Amino acid sequence: MTAVTPYRPRQAAGRDGFAQALRSEWTKLRTVRGWVLGLAVSTLLIVLLGLIFAAGSQSSCSAGPIEVPCPPSPTGPGGETVEDHFYFVHQPLDGDGSITVRVSSLTGQLRKPDATPGVRNVVAGVVPWAKAGVMIKESTRQGSTYAAVMVTGEHGVRMQHDFTEDVAGLPGGVSPSAPRWLRLTRTGDTITGEESADGERWTEVGTARLAGSPKKVRIGLFAASPGDLTVSRNPLGGSSTASRFAEATAVMDRVTLRGPAAGGTWSRDDIGVTIGPDGRPHHPGRSVLSGGTFTVTGVGDIAPFSEGMPIERLLIGTLMGLIMVIVVAVLFVTVEYRRGLIRTTLIAGPRRGRTLAAKAVVAAAAAFACGTIGAAVTVPVGQLMLAANGNLIASTPLLTELRVIAGTGGLLAVTAAFALGLGFLFRRSAMAVVAAVAAFLVPYVLATASILPDEAARWLLRVTPAAGFAIQQSLIEYPQASARYAAAEGYYPLLPWAGFAVTCAYAGLVLGLAAYRLRGRDV
Repeated sequence: MTAVTPYRPRQAAGRDGFAQALRSEWTKLRTVRGWVLGLAVSTLLIVLLGLIFAAGSQSSCSAGPIEVPCPPSPTGPGGETVEDHFYFVHQPLDGDGSITVRVSSLTGQLRKPDATPGVRNVVAGVVPWAKAGVMIKESTRQGSTYAAVMVTGEHGVRMQHDFTEDVAGLPGGVSPSAPRWLRLTRTGDTITGEESADGERWTEVGTARLAGSPKKVRIGLFAASPGDLTVSRNPLGGSSTASRFAEATAVMDRVTLRGPAAGGTWSRDDIGVTIGPDGRPHHPGRSVLSGGTFTVTGVGDIAPFSEGMPIERLLIGTLMGLIMVIVVAVLFVTVEYRRGLIRTTLIAGPRRGRTLAAKAVVAAAAAFACGTIGAAVTVPVGQLMLAANGNLIASTPLLTELRVIAGTGGLLAVTAAFALGLGFLFRRSAMAVVAAVAAFLVPYVLATASILPDEAARWLLRVTPAAGFAIQQSLIEYPQASARYAAAEGYYPLLPWAGFAVTCAYAGLVLGLAAYRLRGRDV
């Protein structure tokens, strides 16, 4: 009888062939002690450098002659860390109601560097996000829910609520000849903000829901001013940031209150004011009422807190871990060329593209495991150490923390695939390692070390493989918060997944070129 060979679909055979190639490449990787040790060292570098950084980061506040732990920052309704420091002139509102006011002036003072030692250099002016207007707030407790409509130094009328939400009204400033009318109306849990140029024709700015707020709230006038933020170029390159004292003063009249308990006695609270060692307020706000006109002066800000330490600072060991991953990924290819073993590999798997893909998958998977394990240990343990040392830590949602941890593994995985592709292209270890380090680490260091101007740094982190470091960013850029949104401060020009996609595109391009060369040239 003639033996009959059973039919086997080519697609299934392809899958079996690729699985066999994966097993073969995995066996090669795990049986070379130097490569396994290199991957283990990459994990250890992420953990050790991160924990050393956490252990060495100390923070405290002065209380006269002694140092004490800094008080924790307040948290907003969403659990995020916030700034809640302003001067508030208010009355109780028990139920629905409204407040209307005319703002005729917004001025202020700024502290500048002293020209003469010992002589305070204070000049007139307001910062762009100085703000004053009307507010409905759950209570005078810092971090409690609120809604406000306001005039600002340079951003026109805004409606803001619960620290993170901001809606733009009409642009323009305010002056005695061009006042701005503001109104807040509470109906149930809904707050509506409106503005007017004459007090007759009103335009809605926005609405907000203060879900869960009690029936009895506080309603009134407020003023605040974040510090005067300046960015200076250093003579040797790079930039430095400084924030100096600033205060805002608003003149408000035609105040009309409607609702239960309206028309009573005004209360005054300097919410969030710092008390000095002598027991007196440091840079206190104030208010004056004269003939129905309020002059309210405030310092501070009502915004997300932008100065806490982000969790990605703990992952400073990622750079050294990447170098180890690059070396292992390159050697995973070039050793076979140097020893002539690549011929055996290609004979065992004649489909060269499949061999390249199998090597890339194995190298990337191993790197992903190393990076994820390293970050998963470093981030939670490092946060505990930072808190124990008195550091303020930026609040991070759980999903964001998981994205940072898995993203660190993903960054190492894509870097490994990129370096492996360079190994196939150059076939020499030194050239491939240098090229990979130059592509990933050099742009990152130049962009984040305050060496380049901010815009040049942003450009590097948009168009180079270093864009993938954005996957580690946990900070959120809030336009209404006064901060320097630059790479040196931990803010990347691309969203986390967009930056990661740029790096993936580079890895795909290099692997594609490697596959083309591998098919078109004999070994």
